[in-house]
Amino acid sequence: MAHYIVAATTDLFIFPLAVQAQTKMVSPVTVVKSEGPKLVPFFKATCVYFVLWLPTSSPSWYSALIKCLPIFCLWVFLLAHGISFLGAHSSARKILAGLIFSALGDAFLIWQEQGYFSHGLLMFAITHILYSSAFGMKPLNSRAGLVIAVISGLSYTLLYPYLSGPFTYLVAVYIALIGFMGWRAIAGVQLANDLWTWTKLSACLGAVLFMVSDLTIAVNKFCFPVPHSRAIIMATYYAAQMLIALSAVECQDADRKRA
Repeated sequence: MAHYIVAATTDLFIFPLAVQAQTKMVSPVTVVKSEGPKLVPFFKATCVYFVLWLPTSSPSWYSALIKCLPIFCLWVFLLAHGISFLGAHSSARKILAGLIFSALGDAFLIWQEQGYFSHGLLMFAITHILYSSAFGMKPLNSRAGLVIAVISGLSYTLLYPYLSGPFTYLVAVYIALIGFMGWRAIAGVQLANDLWTWTKLSACLGAVLFMVSDLTIAVNKFCFPVPHSRAIIMATYYAAQMLIALSAVECQDADRKRA
């Protein structure tokens, strides 16, 4: 009898340790070694954009290509993990689709002064819907949702006096969509319960940077000129897209938990 009691007690201690070992977060060093080389083209393309720094006053297909090139490289980054990987994991496919719509949005915004700003807004709205779907609805984390709702409301309150016509409603819908995306990304990071991975943290940071980038665009366009706005917008935007793309690498874990 004592033998069985000892065995059962040992199992109670060993089993949680085994589960913890299986769900242990991947080391950042391992991430850099495995994913870093695949991101080299993205970093080079981003450097090309900032080095050339083509003027926005003369939009062209060449400037659109240079602006979209880092996003194209993120397509390649995800495709480099294999078609079978994308086929097996819906979250990765949704993030790839979001990157495709992002590139379209970037292209439209090149000609925003020619009346294509709303087209770009629509492309990025679709992007945020796809990213939200990729991040999923579990865990809910209503506190994070409340915080994001307050921030989104304050952002719209800041912008509202400067908006007119269709933008009064379009901007409201867009803020709601990007806020929802930010909530779903942030909700996945539960530091207090140790229920997080570097991919979830990557998605969270990417979503926050995306919100910073878009808020800077809105303030600069509708309210008042923001010093060094283009540099702030593009630096936070490229970093956000890279982090969100990187979050897809281990999305199979999230898929299993949601299944």
